[in-house]
Amino acid sequence: MRLHYSGQTPELIGFLLLPRFSMMAFFSAVEPLRIANRIADRELFKWWVISPEGEPVSASNGMTLLVDGSLETAPRLPSLAICSSFEPEDTLTHALLKWLNRLAQSNCVLGGLDTGSFILARAGLLEGQRVTMHWESLPAFRERFPEIEAVESLYEVGPRGFSCAGGAAAMDMTLDLITRRHGEALATAVSEQLIHARMRTHQDQQRMALTQRLGTHKHALIEAVTLMEANIETPLGIKHIAERIGISLRQLQRLYEQELGERPRDYYLSIRLNHARQLLLETDRDILSVGLASGFTSASSFSRAYRQRYGMSPSLSRDKARASH
Repeated sequence: MRLHYSGQTPELIGFLLLPRFSMMAFFSAVEPLRIANRIADRELFKWWVISPEGEPVSASNGMTLLVDGSLETAPRLPSLAICSSFEPEDTLTHALLKWLNRLAQSNCVLGGLDTGSFILARAGLLEGQRVTMHWESLPAFRERFPEIEAVESLYEVGPRGFSCAGGAAAMDMTLDLITRRHGEALATAVSEQLIHARMRTHQDQQRMALTQRLGTHKHALIEAVTLMEANIETPLGIKHIAERIGISLRQLQRLYEQELGERPRDYYLSIRLNHARQLLLETDRDILSVGLASGFTSASSFSRAYRQRYGMSPSLSRDKARASH
């Protein structure tokens, strides 16, 4: 899915599937290519599906997919998309890292679907690039690779690489590719075949707007939640939030109770605990550092709040999640 392509048609795109990859992201990337070929009545694109050893690969939904070949039997590829999902670094091997570096040296443009950018970062192939991924994985990636610019866009495409947030964002990135290669008319026709109402750009937000998520247009409430989501590691006082948005503490409390059915303090705690849960499941940080990154002052206060919300300790939550994968 390189930015520019001047080779022969059909353009060949490789897809590397790693264990527990996101089936949704993979199909969302491939299906627009297939439909573009059908509508154009000629083969504009081909794809080659790879697993490390050439064996079938099981996706995160439990379904198993056949592949076209292994790392060693793959043809020369103009571009390669890495499809991974939960705990992507667990699937890394020395052979895979060497192979990715050889591809990069051969002018293959490498990209990641969903959490594929974790693999590329570990391979040292993202220097100077901007990447995106699913918003739930961004905190873990930023913590793991602070030197790499990671943003919450739908997709990113540059001269040296590409990435997308996974899910339906892979479809938008592929439609963008079709537009750049073969024009907006074909991309629109493909989008209509997919019942995809609007071709989103990379600047579109991954998550629903707060007005949709909260089910309200109350400006003061939206401002308050925005401040909470932006200040997790060092939480703001509820009174300070009220002052920042220009209303009284009592007005803010009443607004939360009327619109969201809970106190602002409890809502803020939920945001912080959700953030902590993502760090627990997607990083190897110890319990104390996860708690500190989520606005708690000690491991005991974090564990107590976590247990009250999720019914188990942070360490048990992490162990159960990893066992299920």
